[in-house]
Amino acid sequence: MGRHVFDLLRDYLAHYGYWAVAAALLLENAGLPVPGETMLLLASFLAYSEHHLRLPYIILVGVCAATIGDNLGFLLGHYGGEPLLERYRKVPRVYRTLARAERLIQRYGSFAIFIARFIAGMRIIAGPLAGVLHMPWRKFVVFNFLGAAVWVAVISSVGYFFGRHWEELARTMRGINAAVLLAAVLLIVFFWWRQRRKGAGSQPD
Repeated sequence: MGRHVFDLLRDYLAHYGYWAVAAALLLENAGLPVPGETMLLLASFLAYSEHHLRLPYIILVGVCAATIGDNLGFLLGHYGGEPLLERYRKVPRVYRTLARAERLIQRYGSFAIFIARFIAGMRIIAGPLAGVLHMPWRKFVVFNFLGAAVWVAVISSVGYFFGRHWEELARTMRGINAAVLLAAVLLIVFFWWRQRRKGAGSQPD
């Protein structure tokens, strides 16, 4: 990350504190290309190094902002995002991301909203795209909140506990996202398998 970007985000955090975290995450999850993840990491790093912010409040604010932002993106897509989506399809780089996101939603349904949290680029378009594709809102809300809670808690904790290694941390976040996603998916599959096995064992012969 460029030094000027680091200093700019740090100034925002110094002046606006938790509001800067909330604004960045809300806008990113609503569909705007704002560096929400970087802001979250930096806020957690500063909570460790300068103690102006506190980690529990960063997580609370981050989860609320990410959840609300994705719901705003969903509403935007549901009530008028299709013409905008068609314009984005004409941009090659954006089109590839949209195509991947659409395949993800078609394959995994509502669970794709959880997965998208941990994939660069898809976090921005997941909410609006789910609205355009008319995903059931109740299912969207559940997986949106679960994804926000896991993603914000993990990213904030990583930024806090590994704050001494900021530069290396910023460069390797994509790999961390993938690892967290894999662990979350394996955990969910394990509990699903255990519940299914328990249900099969309780059936009469």
